[in-house]
Amino acid sequence: MTNKNLYLIVVILIAISVTGCGNGNKSFDATGTFEAEEVIVSAEVPGILQNFTLEDGQILKQKQVVGVIDTIQLTLRKKQLQAQIKAVLSKQPDAATQLATIQKQIETAQREQARFTKLVAGNSASQKQLDDITANLELLQKQYKASQSSLNITISGLQAEVQPLQAQIDQIDDQVRRSVITNPIDGTVLTRYVRQSELASAGKALYKVADLSTLILRAYVSGNQMATLKIGQNVRVFVDDGKEGFREMTGQITWISAKSEFTPKTIQTKDERANLVYAVKISVKNDGLLKIGMYGEVKF
Repeated sequence: MTNKNLYLIVVILIAISVTGCGNGNKSFDATGTFEAEEVIVSAEVPGILQNFTLEDGQILKQKQVVGVIDTIQLTLRKKQLQAQIKAVLSKQPDAATQLATIQKQIETAQREQARFTKLVAGNSASQKQLDDITANLELLQKQYKASQSSLNITISGLQAEVQPLQAQIDQIDDQVRRSVITNPIDGTVLTRYVRQSELASAGKALYKVADLSTLILRAYVSGNQMATLKIGQNVRVFVDDGKEGFREMTGQITWISAKSEFTPKTIQTKDERANLVYAVKISVKNDGLLKIGMYGEVKF
């Protein structure tokens, strides 16, 4: 074999290699990266973190208690308010006892009125005596109503003093409930921002959790591909298998952007000349291979 023929063979092999590489990218309709629905759990009340022993990568269940913020000051404040309520209510009069004396006098006057009514009818007593008893009865009844009204006003005033104190207790009870840190979703701890015994302030991020059982591939497509896509459509997703090949998985389109955007620098679409692309989200079941930030390829 001459040098000229050897040179031609090498050139042909290089051309085939380059062509093959170029066609490899063209075999996919879109590409993107995997992401997850992440939730950042924050403290709702200030205080020292207790029993907070999370580690990165730890798997959590929904509604699982993962820590508690110290509630000693809240408990002491509640006891103080309860004592104030007890002191206010101790001033509350016993209406039944105070009215019982007048009620007894009224009952006696009513019996006297009935007795003298019979005596007057039999001419055994004068009308003036009956009138005096009737007047006394009416006076007692007015005194009863006045005392009852006065006692009701006093009781209502004391109860009005208690209401704002009880509202403060309700607020404290709510803060105590919020002091218990409860995990919101089934998922894996991605990042822990604080440690046990640190001081947490209201709104401070404690940790980040995400459900990794299903990841979202955010891919970008050109306008001429949009006509073939719809929500709920199944697509083929390919990821690097670590052996210079691809592993195929099934995905489902869950969202299609209604607004175009400029092609991200890290993304290549099927039509590389397209400057404007549309984002789509593809839900893919994760068997443990997929990781957040991993690249994926899509075939529609």
